[in-house]
Amino acid sequence: MTILQQQGAAAKAASYTLATAGTARKNAALEAIANILTERQAEWLSANAGDVAAAREAGMRDAMLDRLTLTPERIAGIVDGVRQVIALPDPIGTADKTETRPNGLIISRRRVPLGVIAIIFEARPNVTVDAAALCLKSGNVCILRGGKEAIRSNRCVAALMREALASAGLPEDCVSLVQDTSRETANELMHLDGYVDVLIPRGGAGLIRTVAREASVPVIRTGEGVCHIYIDSEADLDMGAEILYNAKCSRPSVCNAAECVLVQEDVLEPFLQKAVPLLDRNRVELRCDEKALAVLGGRGVPAAESDWDAEYDDYILAVRAVKDMEEAVAFINAHGTHHSESIITANYFKAQRFLDEVDAAAVYVNASTRFTDGGEFGLGAEIGISTQKMHARGPMGLEELTSCKYVIYGTGQVR
Repeated sequence: MTILQQQGAAAKAASYTLATAGTARKNAALEAIANILTERQAEWLSANAGDVAAAREAGMRDAMLDRLTLTPERIAGIVDGVRQVIALPDPIGTADKTETRPNGLIISRRRVPLGVIAIIFEARPNVTVDAAALCLKSGNVCILRGGKEAIRSNRCVAALMREALASAGLPEDCVSLVQDTSRETANELMHLDGYVDVLIPRGGAGLIRTVAREASVPVIRTGEGVCHIYIDSEADLDMGAEILYNAKCSRPSVCNAAECVLVQEDVLEPFLQKAVPLLDRNRVELRCDEKALAVLGGRGVPAAESDWDAEYDDYILAVRAVKDMEEAVAFINAHGTHHSESIITANYFKAQRFLDEVDAAAVYVNASTRFTDGGEFGLGAEIGISTQKMHARGPMGLEELTSCKYVIYGTGQVR
């Protein structure tokens, strides 16, 4: 038995205990996690500083360094997220359908945990806690496999959470971290049949596509974020420029950041005149089609065909002129990743058509795509943004981490 198989077996054993732990015990464990992260944050910050120093020396881009870096303020936000999960209703055991059949059988459908959830993610140590908190509250055991860039941070926080679980009377193996960050171990985790009930990848398009292609365990795809802002001819251009600036620049390395702006030809020049000074604050590189380039001149660079499908995770923005909304919708459905898309318009009917016709997990009118987030949607922390249509779509909170079980009461019926 390999080390990972042993870890899987321990997780499976812990899953039976956690599935029946009850809300009070799960909340007590989450409160213990929140407390230990607050009281011993210096240990986590120290480990993270080692990760950041190594990543900087290896030449990691600034936007990705930002994703990796922890601060006392960010830890406070992570702890607050754990306490938000404590406050959320526990979905486990709730019945969303009960029916008495003509033969007298009472059939009820109850929410139950998925079981053991494996999560492969990249250089975001906050994901370690967010994922663990959501899994615990929904009665699921988690096996976490982070990237090598955050291994010091992840080892530290996983050890702290396991200590908190033991203090609350739950098995430490409700949360475990894969210590080896090699590709071989990731591949083994993708094939941990019999132990892992579902695998969730969180990261860039390459990671997600590899997991979806290679895994033999069930996979929920999350996070690929080629998101668009469409500026309609009837848009408030000042508002549109502010929304674009927020969607691109507030945190460019996350999956709900805008990667492409589509501008109706009639307002191309006046919109860019308003938007570019804002984007200049962060020196955003603009990769443009011919019409946008004609307006921007030397401020833009010619876009390659690959730019229309790029998830930059950086201060880079693709800019394209479109004839009308029909062209914009067709372009989004062809080049987007079904994550988050937004129209800026004052025309109610155009807005409704956009909402109906765009195929994405989250579709906005006159708002930034940056709101696609479990916390912003009132779900507490989220385990990822699902871009598929089976089982779960959009921010995955507690309910999305459950399955169902049919419970049947009889009085001697036979068939």
